[in-house]
Amino acid sequence: MDEADSAAEKSLFIFGRDISKIPCFRNSLLYGIGGGIAFGLARFMITSQPLRSTNFAVYSFSLVTIAYWIQCRYTYSKKRFEMLKMQELMKANSLLEGTEADSIHIGAIDTKPVEV
Repeated sequence: MDEADSAAEKSLFIFGRDISKIPCFRNSLLYGIGGGIAFGLARFMITSQPLRSTNFAVYSFSLVTIAYWIQCRYTYSKKRFEMLKMQELMKANSLLEGTEADSIHIGAIDTKPVEV
Protein backbone atom coordinates (compact mmCIF):
# COMPACT_ATOMS: atom_id res chain seq x y z
CA MET A 1 0.00 0.00 0.00
CA ASP A 2 2.93 2.30 0.70
CA GLU A 3 4.20 1.87 -2.87
CA ALA A 4 0.88 3.07 -4.29
CA ASP A 5 0.91 6.10 -1.99
CA SER A 6 4.48 6.98 -2.92
CA ALA A 7 3.65 6.67 -6.64
CA ALA A 8 0.70 9.03 -6.19
CA GLU A 9 2.93 11.51 -4.38
CA LYS A 10 5.54 11.44 -7.17
CA SER A 11 3.10 12.43 -9.91
CA LEU A 12 3.24 16.05 -11.02
CA PHE A 13 0.08 18.17 -11.01
CA ILE A 14 -0.28 21.23 -13.24
CA PHE A 15 -3.49 23.29 -13.04
CA GLY A 16 -5.02 20.53 -10.91
CA ARG A 17 -4.41 17.77 -13.48
CA ASP A 18 -2.01 14.87 -13.20
CA ILE A 19 0.22 15.22 -16.26
CA SER A 20 0.87 11.48 -16.40
CA LYS A 21 -2.82 11.01 -17.23
CA ILE A 22 -2.91 13.53 -20.10
CA PRO A 23 -2.93 11.69 -23.45
CA CYS A 24 0.02 12.47 -25.75
CA PHE A 25 1.86 14.58 -23.15
CA ARG A 26 4.73 12.17 -22.55
CA ASN A 27 5.34 11.35 -26.21
CA SER A 28 5.16 15.00 -27.25
CA LEU A 29 7.71 15.97 -24.65
CA LEU A 30 10.06 13.11 -25.53
CA TYR A 31 9.92 13.81 -29.26
CA GLY A 32 10.46 17.52 -28.56
CA ILE A 33 13.51 16.85 -26.40
CA GLY A 34 14.99 14.47 -28.96
CA GLY A 35 14.30 16.84 -31.83
CA GLY A 36 15.74 19.81 -29.94
CA ILE A 37 18.95 17.96 -29.12
CA ALA A 38 19.32 16.59 -32.65
CA PHE A 39 18.68 19.91 -34.41
CA GLY A 40 20.82 21.83 -31.91
CA LEU A 41 23.77 19.47 -32.36
CA ALA A 42 23.38 19.50 -36.14
CA ARG A 43 23.32 23.30 -36.15
CA PHE A 44 26.42 23.40 -33.93
CA MET A 45 28.29 20.94 -36.17
CA ILE A 46 27.51 23.06 -39.22
CA THR A 47 28.04 26.58 -37.83
CA SER A 48 30.24 26.14 -34.69
CA GLN A 49 28.29 28.91 -32.96
CA PRO A 50 27.21 27.66 -29.53
CA LEU A 51 24.82 30.51 -28.64
CA ARG A 52 22.90 30.37 -31.92
CA SER A 53 22.89 26.59 -31.81
CA THR A 54 21.36 26.67 -28.33
CA ASN A 55 18.70 29.11 -29.49
CA PHE A 56 18.01 26.90 -32.49
CA ALA A 57 17.72 23.85 -30.20
CA VAL A 58 15.15 25.61 -27.99
CA TYR A 59 13.14 26.78 -31.01
CA SER A 60 13.19 23.35 -32.59
CA PHE A 61 12.21 21.74 -29.25
CA SER A 62 9.19 24.03 -29.09
CA LEU A 63 8.22 23.46 -32.70
CA VAL A 64 8.58 19.67 -32.59
CA THR A 65 6.68 19.43 -29.29
CA ILE A 66 3.78 21.55 -30.51
CA ALA A 67 3.62 19.84 -33.91
CA TYR A 68 3.61 16.35 -32.40
CA TRP A 69 1.07 17.40 -29.75
CA ILE A 70 -1.34 18.69 -32.41
CA GLN A 71 -0.96 15.59 -34.57
CA CYS A 72 -1.30 13.19 -31.64
CA ARG A 73 -4.33 14.92 -30.13
CA TYR A 74 -6.05 15.04 -33.52
CA THR A 75 -5.55 11.30 -33.96
CA TYR A 76 -6.62 10.65 -30.36
CA SER A 77 -9.84 12.65 -30.67
CA LYS A 78 -10.64 11.07 -34.04
CA LYS A 79 -10.27 7.56 -32.58
CA ARG A 80 -12.26 8.53 -29.50
CA PHE A 81 -15.10 9.93 -31.63
CA GLU A 82 -15.20 6.72 -33.68
CA MET A 83 -15.19 4.63 -30.50
CA LEU A 84 -18.07 6.60 -28.96
CA LYS A 85 -20.05 6.35 -32.18
CA MET A 86 -19.47 2.58 -32.29
CA GLN A 87 -20.59 2.26 -28.66
CA GLU A 88 -23.83 4.10 -29.46
CA LEU A 89 -24.47 1.85 -32.45
CA MET A 90 -23.79 -1.27 -30.40
CA LYS A 91 -26.12 -0.04 -27.65
CA ALA A 92 -28.89 0.66 -30.19
CA ASN A 93 -28.33 -2.75 -31.78
CA SER A 94 -28.51 -4.53 -28.42
CA LEU A 95 -31.82 -2.80 -27.64
CA LEU A 96 -33.33 -4.00 -30.94
CA GLU A 97 -31.95 -7.53 -30.71
CA GLY A 98 -34.73 -10.13 -30.83
CA THR A 99 -37.50 -7.66 -31.70
CA GLU A 100 -39.49 -7.17 -34.88
CA ALA A 101 -37.40 -4.13 -35.74
CA ASP A 102 -34.33 -6.35 -35.58
CA SER A 103 -35.83 -8.79 -38.07
CA ILE A 104 -36.62 -5.89 -40.41
CA HIS A 105 -33.03 -4.68 -40.00
CA ILE A 106 -31.70 -8.16 -40.71
CA GLY A 107 -33.95 -8.39 -43.78
CA ALA A 108 -32.38 -5.22 -45.09
CA ILE A 109 -29.06 -7.04 -45.27
CA ASP A 110 -30.63 -9.25 -47.94
CA THR A 111 -30.07 -12.65 -46.40
CA LYS A 112 -31.95 -15.40 -48.19
CA PRO A 113 -32.28 -18.97 -46.97
CA VAL A 114 -30.24 -21.49 -48.87
CA GLU A 115 -32.30 -24.19 -50.59
CA VAL A 116 -30.77 -27.61 -50.87
